[in-house]
Amino acid sequence: MVLFTLFLLLYIEFKPYASAPHQITGITEFLFSIYQFIITQTLGIVHEGGHGVCYILPCPQFMMVSMGTLFQWLFPLGIAYYYKRKGNTTVFLIGLFILGISMDHTAWYMSTAHEGAILPAHKSFLGVDALHDFHYIFSTLGVLAYESFISGLTRLIAYLLMIGSVISMFFNAFSNRH
Repeated sequence: MVLFTLFLLLYIEFKPYASAPHQITGITEFLFSIYQFIITQTLGIVHEGGHGVCYILPCPQFMMVSMGTLFQWLFPLGIAYYYKRKGNTTVFLIGLFILGISMDHTAWYMSTAHEGAILPAHKSFLGVDALHDFHYIFSTLGVLAYESFISGLTRLIAYLLMIGSVISMFFNAFSNRH
C-alpha cells in the first residue's frame, strides 16, 4: 500500500509523457523511473500485441486499430478479475491500479489525436511513424472535435481507479478480517 501511494504521488509529478527527459536526482526517483519503465513497456507490448492479433486474423481496420487499446485495458483488468475470483484482494487492487495507469496513458494518447493521422516516431512506442490510433478512431466515429472531453473523462476515470485502489488497499490492510 505504501509503495503504491508513493508511486501515485510520484506518477502525478513525473508522468512519462508530460515532460521532457530530465536528470534523475535521487534514489526514489530512480527506483520510480525503473518501475514506471517496466509498466509502460509491458503495456506498450500488450497494446501492440492487440494490433498483432488482427494482423494474424482477418479483422476490419477499425477493429485492428481498436484492439491495441482494448488489449492494453483488458490485460490489467483480466489480472484484477482473476485474482478477485481467487479471493486475493490485494492483487485485485494492484490490477485496478495498473488499469488506471494504462487509462491515463491512453488519455494522453487520445489528447494528441488532433495533431494528425500520423503519429511521429518520437511519440511512438515502436519508434517509427505510424497511424495515430485515436485520430483514426475519433475521425471514423465523427467525434474528433470532442477529443479533449473524451480524453479528460478517460483521465478522470484513470485517477479515480488509482486513488480508489490505494484507498481500498489501506482499508484492506487495516481491516479486522486479517
